[in-house]
Amino acid sequence: MPQDTLLISDLHLSQARPGTVELFLRFLREQACRAGALYILGDLFDAWIGDDNTLPPAPEVIGALRQLSDGGCRLSVMHGNRDFLLGEDFARATGARLLPDPCVVELGVGEPGGQPTLLMHGDLLCSDDLEYQQARLLLRSPEFIRDFLSRSIEERVQLAAEYRRRSGEVISLKSADIMDVNQQTVERYMREHRVRQLIHGHTHRPALHEFQLDSKPAQRYVLADWHEQSGSCLRIHDGLILQETCG
Repeated sequence: MPQDTLLISDLHLSQARPGTVELFLRFLREQACRAGALYILGDLFDAWIGDDNTLPPAPEVIGALRQLSDGGCRLSVMHGNRDFLLGEDFARATGARLLPDPCVVELGVGEPGGQPTLLMHGDLLCSDDLEYQQARLLLRSPEFIRDFLSRSIEERVQLAAEYRRRSGEVISLKSADIMDVNQQTVERYMREHRVRQLIHGHTHRPALHEFQLDSKPAQRYVLADWHEQSGSCLRIHDGLILQETCG
C-alpha cells in the first residue's frame, strides 16, 4: 500500500522560537515518521549561516531529521531565501536530498502513477519585487557566499541578524501585492516545465488557486508558514491533496 507524502515550508526555526522547534520535532516523531516521503520547500531555518553551524537548534533538528530518514522516510529539502546556504554536509548529516529550485517530481495525485508537479520555494514567482530579486542574485553569488563563509561564526550570526533587520524594514514599506506572486510568472514556469500543478511556499498565504492554463485546468497550492502554536502540511493520500494541522 503506497505511503503518504507530506509537504511543508516556512518553519523559520530559530533559538528565539522554541515553541516552533518543539512543534516541528513532535511533527517528525508523530506524523512524518509514518509517511513515505517528506518535502521541505525552503526556510526550514530562519537563518542558516553555514553547515559548520552548531548553535541551537541546529544539532537537535539535524539529529531528528537523521532519525526520520534512517526510519525509511525519504527526506527532500529545498533552499529558501533564509537558508540557501544549506549544503552537502547538512545533506549527509540528515540523510536528505537537496532539491534544485524549481524541480519537477511525480506525486501520486489524481492520476494513475502520479502527476508531474512543479515544486518551488516561491520567491522566484514574486517577480514584481524587483528590489528583492536583485538582492537575491547578490546574496547567492559565489563571491558573496565565499566571503560570508570565510568569517567566524560570531560574525556570521551578527551579519545574518542585520540582514533580517534590514529586510524587515524594507518589507514594512512595500505593498502586499508587490510581495505576492505574479500570475504571468507562475504560468511561465508551469509552461516551461510542462506541468499543470505547482506547490510552493514563501508568501505565507496558504490557499488553493485554480485557473486555466492554455485552456486546461491548473492548480497552485501555497503552503502555510509555521508559528509557535500551529503548523500545517499538505498530505497526499490516495490521490488527494489534503491540508493537515501539525501539533
